[in-house]
Amino acid sequence: MRAEKIIPILRIFDKQKTKEFYVDWLGFEIVWEHYFDENTPVYMEVKRENMIFHLSEHHGDGTPGTHVAIWGEGVPQYHKELIDKKYKYNRPGLEKTFYGAVSFTVIDPFGNKISFEEEYDEAKHKDLEFALIH
Repeated sequence: MRAEKIIPILRIFDKQKTKEFYVDWLGFEIVWEHYFDENTPVYMEVKRENMIFHLSEHHGDGTPGTHVAIWGEGVPQYHKELIDKKYKYNRPGLEKTFYGAVSFTVIDPFGNKISFEEEYDEAKHKDLEFALIH
């Protein structure tokens, strides 16, 4: 088998807080929203470039506190973009990890964690300032 996409389903509890975090701060767009009926929980897809999440208010669709790691390029630049927005609920530090990555982790309003990771390259990342993480 060869996977074409992996789409984590993260549990959410409040649509407005979800939009504030994922759309306004992280820069994702809502691709679609689904409701089974009036006054039922939302199930939605959000996307930023090739990063896709399904976000669900439905009981049983994921557990709050899930941790997702996304590996790619441009992590320090994305970190700067987010820090420059001065989002009052999240100001993650950029770190150099023990496993050789440049990384930062955000925590959504429902306890889910998303780590953005890039392979550390001494020449490419020499001028970065890292948080002291123990």
